[in-house]
Amino acid sequence: MLRFCSLASGSSGNATLIEAWDGTTSTRVLVDCGLGIRQLEARLQRHGVSTPQLDAIFITHEHSDHVGCALTLSQRHQIKLFMSAGTWRALDAPLAGAPLTLVRDGELVGIGDIQLRPFTVPHDAQEPLQLNCTDGARSLGLLTDLGHVTPYVLSNLSGCNALLLECNHDLDLLERSSYPAFLKRRVGGSHGHLNNGQAAQALQALLHKDLHTVIAGHLSERNNRPSLVQAALSEILGCAPDEVPFCTPMGSGEWHSV
Repeated sequence: MLRFCSLASGSSGNATLIEAWDGTTSTRVLVDCGLGIRQLEARLQRHGVSTPQLDAIFITHEHSDHVGCALTLSQRHQIKLFMSAGTWRALDAPLAGAPLTLVRDGELVGIGDIQLRPFTVPHDAQEPLQLNCTDGARSLGLLTDLGHVTPYVLSNLSGCNALLLECNHDLDLLERSSYPAFLKRRVGGSHGHLNNGQAAQALQALLHKDLHTVIAGHLSERNNRPSLVQAALSEILGCAPDEVPFCTPMGSGEWHSV
């Protein structure tokens, strides 16, 4: 069984917990770690997991809302840490005993009963990666922090049974926001974040009969509204808007089966 939960999602911090259970043992991978240690441990505990039970931490890119306490946590508990070489260079941090493995686009990463397939995305970071995660039977696609969806991105997520999909901003709200012009250009640019329309287009391209779980993530608190996200995705999914789940800065609040 493969399942996941969002512990945090948004500009204030991001962390997604993935768990595979084979009937005897569990494998747990934390994707991004953009919280303080106390916050992270409290949210893990709410989902029945203690920090030492983590088998690995995967960091998608170097922005602080994704890295957070990852290095300290890895060093303290000797949790395997995975990231791209570009992300590591951008962090420019001392290794200090962290069990680090550098990975790259397309390189399969086996962690217990979970296999990760990282792939590159267009984002304003040094070597950002997003993930296709599988236990061999079901697959989960994680797609956040990218400015536009490329054919390569779609090819890496084809056939996923569940999807955590960035719906960062509404174009009109971003344009009318108090953000300075340079930040509006960055967020709405080709290497920024997905708007609701782009997310809906990506979902349309990835939709198939066995994609049964879609969670909207990385919603901007200032430049988006859950109701706008739900309206955009419900049209593609063919359901009522209030049936579309979404993550808040506190995460999604529950486990989701893949």
